[in-house]
Amino acid sequence: MRAFFAKFKIFGIVMLGISAVIIVLFYNALQPKKTLPVYQPADFNPELVAPELTHVKKYHTISDFKLVNQNGDTITEQDYKDKIYIADFFFTTCLTICPIMTGNMEYLQEQILDDPQVLLLSHSVTPEIDSVPRLKEYALEKGVVDSKWNLVTGDKKQIYELARKSYLAVKTDGDGGPFDMIHTENFILVDQNKRIRGTYDGTKKEEMERLLEDLKILKNSKPE
Repeated sequence: MRAFFAKFKIFGIVMLGISAVIIVLFYNALQPKKTLPVYQPADFNPELVAPELTHVKKYHTISDFKLVNQNGDTITEQDYKDKIYIADFFFTTCLTICPIMTGNMEYLQEQILDDPQVLLLSHSVTPEIDSVPRLKEYALEKGVVDSKWNLVTGDKKQIYELARKSYLAVKTDGDGGPFDMIHTENFILVDQNKRIRGTYDGTKKEEMERLLEDLKILKNSKPE
């Protein structure tokens, strides 16, 4: 009799285990899968959107570009083709928010170092100062890994156009003239199709954690 109940006990434990697995599977199947929105100009604070883009509600993507990185290599959108990347705007002589932002970019670089899907892209907003040698010096100071992170300089008007009309990162509507100065703390998450999937305050560590969580969601999403 005791042997019979022992067998029944084992059977009961096994059945409980199977039931628990089934419940978990059903729960996961019924849970909506997290996805990130595809941000359009109409979703942003109007102050961040050039007037001609204010009413755009679909199909906004990052424009093509041609800039030069810390190694003197030409960098275009093709270098980021089919990649997820995080973009920002900085300048090497900035003593206020840029050092914090660069430190947070360094942190992100550590987190994505072994992930071939994700890259970083930092645009200098003072290209007349941030020459290739200066960017190289800065890259070495900050531990930039060339295969993961491009610091780019080039035509100022192009960079300002990208900031204002592609990345929707700044309120000022300058033309890239000699007295224009972009100062934005925004980090922008861009997907494999050159679409904006998130914006983050690059001066806040907790925002970096939110970015990394969103990055996981984006990577686990089916390509559209």
